[in-house]
Amino acid sequence: MGPDGAQIGIVSTQDALRRAQELDLDLVEVAPQANPPVCRIMDYGKFKYERDIRQKEARKKQARIEVKEIKFRPKIDPHDYATKKGHVERFLRAGSRVKVTIMFRGREMAHTELGRRILDRLVEDLKDVAVVDAAPKQDGRNMVMVIAPTKRHPAEKVEQRAPQPAPTSE
Repeated sequence: MGPDGAQIGIVSTQDALRRAQELDLDLVEVAPQANPPVCRIMDYGKFKYERDIRQKEARKKQARIEVKEIKFRPKIDPHDYATKKGHVERFLRAGSRVKVTIMFRGREMAHTELGRRILDRLVEDLKDVAVVDAAPKQDGRNMVMVIAPTKRHPAEKVEQRAPQPAPTSE
């Protein structure tokens, strides 16, 4: 193939190299498995540069999903539960997935159902903003569950970001 993309046809390797040198370009093999192999006359440095730029742009447009982690204990105080639930809700609204871990110590291992109840309660409290991504499972001394934010429409996101008017003091 020529530098403009036009097909030249079947040419000997020496002739193809001579043509590339005359145009001050490179002869690049693009399909070695074909019979005969397909080569192209191109500026390989420019090709690599443009490929890198395209890959960089693709990475910029790519959404990175963060996984935040929050840890609970089976005998958690109601206020501590509410605080940690607030953190989980904030992470979910920011678009992150949340790994919820219940840590068991000593005799608490005999009562893993307490940890399961906490996870079920958390899912129930956050059912409007989250869905269970990975069901709770025992992992040694920990019980782990992953929850992900529910898909929301762009209009809802705009409404959430709109600044609230400050209350007037009378």
